[in-house]
Amino acid sequence: MIKYTIRKLEEKVPEEITCDICKKTYHHDSKDDWMEIQEFHHVRFRGGFDSVFGDDVAFKADICQHCLKNILGQYITEDEDAIL
Repeated sequence: MIKYTIRKLEEKVPEEITCDICKKTYHHDSKDDWMEIQEFHHVRFRGGFDSVFGDDVAFKADICQHCLKNILGQYITEDEDAIL
């Protein structure tokens, strides 16, 4: 026989996200912000040996789609063969 007990688990959920470039904050509970949040880009990397960013230093940036387009838009091209 198996006897069960109910256990509540805590869950970490985001409340808001702020663009690291324009500093605009989007709220997860806002219907208007939800689509913008879906289009955020999250850059995470660690500098390699002799990197201009620093050896083995971790970096991150959360960037809204508007800032990404303003900064990199002229360099971004469509990739029909992309496997995402």
